[in-house]
Amino acid sequence: MRPDDQQPLTIARGIRCAAACAPDRPAIVIGAHALTYRQLVRRIAQVANLGRDRFGLRQGDRVVVLAPNCLEYVELIAGLADIGVIVATLSPRVAAPELAAILADCTPSLIVAHPECDDLLEAVQPLSVPALRLGPDYEALLGFASDLTAGSPPPEHAPFALAYTSGTTGLPKGVLLSHRSRVLTFAAMAAHYRCFGPGDNFLALAPMCHGAGFVFACAALHFGGTTTLFPSSDPQAILARICRGDVTGVFMVPTHFARLRDLPPDALARHRGHGLRTIISNAAPLAQSLKAFAVEQFGEGLLHETYGSTEAGIVTDIRPGDILRKPGSVGVPFPHMEIELRRDDGTVAGPGEIGELFCRGPTSFNGYWNRPEATAETMVEGWVTVGDMAVRDEDGFISIIDRKRDMIITGGMNVYPSEIERVIARLPGVSEVAVVGAPDPEWGESVHAFVVARSGESGDRVLGACRESLAGYKIPRSVTFVDELPRNAGGKILKGELRARLVA
Repeated sequence: MRPDDQQPLTIARGIRCAAACAPDRPAIVIGAHALTYRQLVRRIAQVANLGRDRFGLRQGDRVVVLAPNCLEYVELIAGLADIGVIVATLSPRVAAPELAAILADCTPSLIVAHPECDDLLEAVQPLSVPALRLGPDYEALLGFASDLTAGSPPPEHAPFALAYTSGTTGLPKGVLLSHRSRVLTFAAMAAHYRCFGPGDNFLALAPMCHGAGFVFACAALHFGGTTTLFPSSDPQAILARICRGDVTGVFMVPTHFARLRDLPPDALARHRGHGLRTIISNAAPLAQSLKAFAVEQFGEGLLHETYGSTEAGIVTDIRPGDILRKPGSVGVPFPHMEIELRRDDGTVAGPGEIGELFCRGPTSFNGYWNRPEATAETMVEGWVTVGDMAVRDEDGFISIIDRKRDMIITGGMNVYPSEIERVIARLPGVSEVAVVGAPDPEWGESVHAFVVARSGESGDRVLGACRESLAGYKIPRSVTFVDELPRNAGGKILKGELRARLVA
């Protein structure tokens, strides 16, 4: 067989192959509504033909999808991508000025929006981008579209998605993700996590507009499993859903674990039985106290913590047997991923030495949209770095120290906020913590802690814990108690916003 005769790895093709094995199996479920594999592949084809024939979309065009997790999300991404369209997946909570900037950046040919985004859409409509609203009009148009697979598939190295970063520093950048990178990620996840097969039901809590949310929601659809979308953020409802017994895998961000831990003891005691084989944490560091809670609540042998980025995909994973044995670690490289920790001069750091994490593998991104300089900074001779500082122990386990840009320099001394955050997070009354640098005329920067705490916790206790465990220059000069920490759609804390509060 010539290489040109091989069928490419694409998002839609994987779903079609799974559908051929069990067409009447539920593919996507949300509440009382469901799509079987037969229905899903039919609608994927209709979306592709609707985009091509009604809206004139062609390979390389951009379409913005502005929606929460919904039954139509996968068919939109897979169908549009099947004709070579690049889909920009945006959070429905994006601010109107940010949305306007993104639209100006990617110049879409069409916006597809959920009804709950009508006000947001109205705010940017002077830009005159055609819009298609989900609901009766969408269903009517879909009904007139052909359900035959649309033409030749796009090349597997072609981008199918444009995932905009959180904008924690400056305006968001569009990350180009290829069909091949995501399909290979699905395959590695299926082998590694063992919860995406034909008998599995994966509970998707995270927004699919974010890279991790999309990957964990869609992996099951390539291997004949069921994806259950659960839009509620209520921790008791989430726990009750997990403990119905039919869910075999779930992806949660640290905020989910923190809110579950804060439930009343009787609520936790009522929900003990479950059918889980795998729990996956991602998007932000999971505090060791939350890892211990998850193991105590759900049992041993289930919890994985992964580290990764939109640009590189999943980079490391710590398996259940090591989750408590290696405190603070994010594990070892994911399958087919290479990692180097580099000193400032580019040489490789030794065990126990902090270095900037570079990785390379088949799941890396294609580059940033219209940002060649940023691409060159992030992708260096095939190696990807997003500026995370890490250390590797003698056993090869990696711990993320901090983002390079989050490092605080006070009085000429380097301070990594995560070290302070780990100390404060150990206090029983603390739910979450974020440490940032505040401008200081004498020291350059001073250390400041934002803390989400239950009643009874005090600044004196927080500072006392720091004095017991940290050098004097690392102790926060001040503590601010807040109801919640600002986060992006993927669950990452927006430290830039916290620093802006201090400046203001």
